[in-house]
Amino acid sequence: MLVHGILQRETPMGSSKLLSCQEAERFLRYTYNINVFYLIITARITNMSLAIKSTALIGALALISKVSAHGIVQGIVAGGKWYSGYSPSFQYQNPPPVVAGWSTPENEDTGFVSDYTSPDIICHKGATPGGAYVTVAAGDTVELQWTVWPESHHGPMIDYLASCGDDCTTVDKTQLQFNKIDEAGLVDGSSPPGTWASDQLIANNNSWVVTIPSDITPGKYVLRHETIALHAAHEVGGAQNYPQCINLEITGSGTTSLSGGTVGTSLYDAQDPGIFINIYMALSSYIIPGPALWDGASSGATQPSGSASASASASATSTAAGSSSFTAATTAAPFSNNISSGTGTGTSTSAGVTITRRPSRNNHVAVITSSTAEAEAAATTATAITTSLSVVAVAPTETEAETGCSSGPVETPTATASFSSTGYRDQPCRGRYQRQCHHH
Repeated sequence: MLVHGILQRETPMGSSKLLSCQEAERFLRYTYNINVFYLIITARITNMSLAIKSTALIGALALISKVSAHGIVQGIVAGGKWYSGYSPSFQYQNPPPVVAGWSTPENEDTGFVSDYTSPDIICHKGATPGGAYVTVAAGDTVELQWTVWPESHHGPMIDYLASCGDDCTTVDKTQLQFNKIDEAGLVDGSSPPGTWASDQLIANNNSWVVTIPSDITPGKYVLRHETIALHAAHEVGGAQNYPQCINLEITGSGTTSLSGGTVGTSLYDAQDPGIFINIYMALSSYIIPGPALWDGASSGATQPSGSASASASASATSTAAGSSSFTAATTAAPFSNNISSGTGTGTSTSAGVTITRRPSRNNHVAVITSSTAEAEAAATTATAITTSLSVVAVAPTETEAETGCSSGPVETPTATASFSSTGYRDQPCRGRYQRQCHHH
């Protein structure tokens, strides 16, 4: 009946008659072409929609494949609060998170800068000011948490401060006058390539602590935190700089203003003794690059305990870490977060973002596991971490069993908790398993 109905047409008199074979053939071909055209157009529109929707995912996956080589500052702890650093993955979010870390979307490969006359040396490739601030009291410490750092990239750790007047979010980076407030270099050069401050960074779960000068005038500043990799520095131009900038709002009653200072493009020269150097020869000393320490700088923050020896460098001395608990103070979280200290189990939740501790090889590293719509609506409101905790035990993976870095069943927290511990690394991750334990 259906075919019969299709193959009929209305006559001028209102009646109907069967179509001729030729008419029926033309009708069916026309109908077929229309349907095929519709299907093609629908498929193309669907594919375009999928392509558009997957752009962010593709970008994020591409970024993941690139970030394994080096690292970036992904988190900052100050005054008991955790703040998000900048991640190049933020450019694939709409709108991108507003954080204190300076934006470097061009740094998707987490690469280096080696041209000391380029503005990129100031705060990294194409850096623009962060849109928020980390609040810290004069005399207090700031902990900079890196995503990861390669063991082969030995070198110093250096920190500078520059005043940016009333507003760091619109400052011209080329006009910033930097004063060095912290430095640490060679720890032990007797056995090439030596033990360096960067090795302490790794030993401290990829974290570095800097002390803000105690008498500095309150105000808004840019902290320029940097490591210089010297593994290829035996050739001119071979040193690799990894500058990271963060906006600080320093509080207190200090009366000492930063004086003088050096613009970022004048901090170093390619042939400085601490830049052009062969670390594969035994070294008895090392000249840390850059200007001298600012007169008001502290003697250097003590770094939490790790496996790196600190016997040869007072500014890089390592001591046991005290207990630490903090409140997350950010509206968006990066792709991972190394908790400042703690082998305790737990997650922290702030502004709709859940941070879950990932045990195994570095038994206190935490990762962002979920982000809800409330995170975007929470603006800069900080939500305190609660202390309720529910733990689910899971067997260690095959890889963890092989490396020996799991100290027992992997604990996957499902609620929130404060973190408190007396150390940065679990004992099973020392010795011959140390290399595996440092990388994720």
